[in-house]
This record gives sequence, C-alpha cells and structure tokens, in this order.
Amino acid sequence: MTFGYGFGFLLIISAAAVGVSLPFFIGSLFLHRIQGWLEKYPKKAAILRAAGEGNWFHQFKAVTLIRISPFPYIIYNYCAVATHVKYGPYILGSLIGMVPEIFVAIYTGILIQTLADASQEQHTLSAPQILLNVGGFLLTVVTTIVFTVYAKRQLKVLQGEELILQ
Repeated sequence: MTFGYGFGFLLIISAAAVGVSLPFFIGSLFLHRIQGWLEKYPKKAAILRAAGEGNWFHQFKAVTLIRISPFPYIIYNYCAVATHVKYGPYILGSLIGMVPEIFVAIYTGILIQTLADASQEQHTLSAPQILLNVGGFLLTVVTTIVFTVYAKRQLKVLQGEELILQ
C-alpha cells in the first residue's frame, strides 16, 4: 500500500525523528566507551569530532552533511553525543539531511506501485506517463548522487579544519 508523498513523508520523517533520537540518548549511557573508541581511532573520528565543534549553525551544517553523505547512520547516531553535538542541531540536521533519501524511498514506492498496477492490467500507462516515471526516477537518482558528492567534499573541508585546529 502506498501512502502518497505528503502522508508518506510525514510518516517516515516522524519515524526517523524517533530513530535518531533514541540512539542519541542511549549513547549517553555509554559515553566513556564511545569516547575511548573515538580516541583509539583519531583519523576516523575526525569527521565526527568536527560536527561537535563550533556554534549551533556549524553543528547543524556538519550533522546535515554527515546525514547526506554515505557515512553509516548507526555509528553516528551513537557517537554524536560523545562529540558534544547539542540535541537541537543534531535532530534538525539529521531530519533535513535525510530528506533526499526519504524522497527517494517515497518515489520508489509510488513508482513500484504504479508499475505493479500497470502489469496487472488494472490500467495501462501512456507513453508520457512512462517517460515521466522513468525521467523522475532518473532525476531522483542523479540528485541523490550530486548531494552525496557535495556532502563528501564539504565533510573533507570540515575534517581539514578539524586537523588544523588540533
């Protein structure tokens, strides 16, 4: 069953808010262990540490870029609290950074539903509908790739700034 763009977006973003908040708060229970891991692997942790530096906007920007990049969510969810990222920029940056991925998920679901309906001969797709669906899917994929490349470059800049400060 497909919920559509509006309700589907609200449903996914609500679940994402809970999904990133719980590990953030659970991570505080394991703060010393996580900090030990970050100290054990300083180069790998440089990106994470960069997110905890600076003012509210800097933290928000870093969290957003980490979410857009292909950095593993589960690791960052638990490590964020050890890098001194405040909850406000963490939750807002996380949700905004996840928007492109959420739209890909929603669009893919709607596209699959449309193709499934057409294959069961409930209705046929016209040539413009096919072109619009395929074109929209390709545009979504290209946009996601562009966001990811941009985020990776910006994270390298943040990581470089962190290394200079050390």
